[in-house]
Amino acid sequence: MIRAVELTKRFRLDDGQVLLAVDRLSLHVAPGEVYGLLGPNGAGKTTTMRMVLGLLEPDSGFVSVGGVETSQNPDEVKRRIGFVAANDGVYPWSTVRETLAFFADLYDVDPTIAEQRIESLAELLEFTGYLDRRAGGLSTGQRQRVTLARGLIHDPPVIMLDEPTRGLDVIGCKTVYDYVAHLRRLGKSVVICTHGLDEAERLCDRFGLLHRGQMRYEGTLSELQQMTHRVHLVDMFLDLLHGETPAVATP
Repeated sequence: MIRAVELTKRFRLDDGQVLLAVDRLSLHVAPGEVYGLLGPNGAGKTTTMRMVLGLLEPDSGFVSVGGVETSQNPDEVKRRIGFVAANDGVYPWSTVRETLAFFADLYDVDPTIAEQRIESLAELLEFTGYLDRRAGGLSTGQRQRVTLARGLIHDPPVIMLDEPTRGLDVIGCKTVYDYVAHLRRLGKSVVICTHGLDEAERLCDRFGLLHRGQMRYEGTLSELQQMTHRVHLVDMFLDLLHGETPAVATP
């Protein structure tokens, strides 16, 4: 469903140097697969996600979602992706129902279908009791439930989650875990970008380990363990980080 081939992106820094943020990165995510895009700060995760979303044009390489390339039809690619970020982005003066209806309208979802989905998602994510409350009065966990619903309101085949459990308590985290399991059952392609490596081990089917803009390891946890001779993702990353220097190219 998602296919990225040889993605490369550079940024010119204030001092005139050129930062190689993403370096010939390739990956694919199949329907029904949960893929962990992992790496320390500066690894290239956010830049890669922005290129997949069609928000940032690569210097070379390409991304396709369901066979549609972002460079050829970025609006269609955006319609095929639901994006859930750590910052909830709910509107404090709107009710939960109004917020979800607004995003459904942005994606041109028929109002009747949108209302059915709102009710269904509210039941799934257990926020029926505050559907008609203003979002500004909700707790962090409650707002995150609304944000998760917002990502599915247009029924996209791909869901991308950026630090979905940041700031959540145990109950909030379980909601996210159940949500990801639901997406897997629906056959969605899911990309999770997180610093929580233990969380990633629990949620993801396959992993892409980024460092200095490069895909250093990719595979299932078992495959990564065989490649690195390490049991846990955190130990794999510590090995990658040891003795490394920033990837800065000449102008």
